[in-house]
Amino acid sequence: MAYEARQTRRFARQYKKLHDNVASDVDEAVVDIVKKPTLGERKKGDLSALRVHKFKSQGQLYLLGYTIDDSISLVYLEAIGSHENFYRDFKH
Repeated sequence: MAYEARQTRRFARQYKKLHDNVASDVDEAVVDIVKKPTLGERKKGDLSALRVHKFKSQGQLYLLGYTIDDSISLVYLEAIGSHENFYRDFKH
């Protein structure tokens, strides 16, 4: 059964600020995640529900944080950004 992706409000705000060429790389990463939701690394501790998929765009490392709801086959896109302050900002 195929998964579907949904954006959270935070993700949508962050995505809107990206340059077009980075946004297209994010789109490709989302397609990869929808095909294989377990692709990202599961985090530990208070972020244990979060999975993070790392990819490069324009020579910079980006992190795409998402959660999975297997019962309804949904991937919630939680956050996108560079590694710097990604986890700190996510907790707020």
